[in-house]
Amino acid sequence: MDIKMNTRLFAFIGGDVGPWCVTETITLTGDLLLPEVTRVDVIAGSNLQPEYPAEGWVLRGVTSNERYVIREEKTALVAKQQGLGRPAATSAALILIRKNADWWALTQDERRHVIEEQSKHIHIGLQYLPAIARRLHHCRDLSENEPFDFLTWFEFSPAHKADFNNLLAELRASEEWKYVDREIDIRLMRE
Repeated sequence: MDIKMNTRLFAFIGGDVGPWCVTETITLTGDLLLPEVTRVDVIAGSNLQPEYPAEGWVLRGVTSNERYVIREEKTALVAKQQGLGRPAATSAALILIRKNADWWALTQDERRHVIEEQSKHIHIGLQYLPAIARRLHHCRDLSENEPFDFLTWFEFSPAHKADFNNLLAELRASEEWKYVDREIDIRLMRE
């Protein structure tokens, strides 16, 4: 029997092992505090049995189709974005987001309106490509009881740290962020 591995499922494991060293963890919004960890490992695939830390945390999410882009935007994103794992990209950030009930009460087209027409989320992101690579993980697709709705993994070279901070500042100042009720920003370096 050939069992296919789900390569869309990812686990982010915070503990004392893994290739990514935590340099800073900031809770920006909300009351959920994650236990402090020194390292993060990223595991892909549902058939993997990661070593879960005795102390720390495990967050799960799945990659999915782009839900709020139109064809022109998707074409532009694909043309500019480079993949993760580039040798020079030794800086990373794991941004954990949970949106409030008002967000989830909106229809898909209303959320698209907030994301792009009001907030320019995709337009902002395009300005920082290809220097910053990202992969979005949906947690809500696994369960509404996950502590976050989205886990976004970013990688960039240390030379682009200011660009990354500018990207986040622009997004956090947008209309979309009025719907965020929990956000944690974890910064990392690959050793």
